[in-house]
Amino acid sequence: MTALALTSTLMLLAALAALQVLAALGLPLGRFVWGGQHKVLPTRLRIGSVVAVVIYAAIAAVLLSRAGVIPGGDSAFVVIATWVVFAYFVLAILMNVISRSRPERFTMTPVAIVLAVAALIIAMI
Repeated sequence: MTALALTSTLMLLAALAALQVLAALGLPLGRFVWGGQHKVLPTRLRIGSVVAVVIYAAIAAVLLSRAGVIPGGDSAFVVIATWVVFAYFVLAILMNVISRSRPERFTMTPVAIVLAVAALIIAMI
């Protein structure tokens, strides 16, 4: 179960990172990110998309560590960070559910749910 949770999380984070990179490059994907208010993201949200990619990489590292793929998974920092990641994804569910953007609401809410469940499974190792 942990391997499936980790694999699905890494795949979704990679897909989200690709989406954010494309949005940051100016492709008209803004309706799926940052509240869906812009078809093409303004500069400040493009910067936010780049920051999101860095955050996704950090999340992946924490979950890989907690799952035992990379060292340090039993450290207090990684254990706490994994629960913070879970909370982050729960918050993402809420933010996507209340989004005014229909594409964001119906695409990103299920993604956030899967990520939250997977993070919970990994956190409970």
